[in-house]
Amino acid sequence: MIHAVVHGFYDEIRKDALLGPVFNGAIAPHDWPRHLAKMCDFWSSLMLRTASYEGRPLPPHLALPDLGEQHFRRWLGLFRATVDKLCPPEIAALFMDRALRIAHSFRLALAYNRGENTLTVEPITPDSL
Repeated sequence: MIHAVVHGFYDEIRKDALLGPVFNGAIAPHDWPRHLAKMCDFWSSLMLRTASYEGRPLPPHLALPDLGEQHFRRWLGLFRATVDKLCPPEIAALFMDRALRIAHSFRLALAYNRGENTLTVEPITPDSL
């Protein structure tokens, strides 16, 4: 299921008008298989506690100067559509809980690294997507 979610989600991202250019600009075509495998390990570690992911997901995102809330909202919307399509409702809810936490953590880190006030960064809620 994790493989299906990761591959289905990134298939949609790569075609998306807002996110496609960001991801396709950061990940070379020949690097996509490695990235997808890494994302499968990442989600496996989060969902199943496999400890198969070794990496630091935040630094590559900090390197994207124009990454903003609209990107995170679109990412979460596409992710929700993917998990809702591929997973039983209780599993989709677990995926979304973790995705929302990741998005908030990354948004806080981006604001901090940009010298912005992190106290103004509100979590994105499922109802606001």
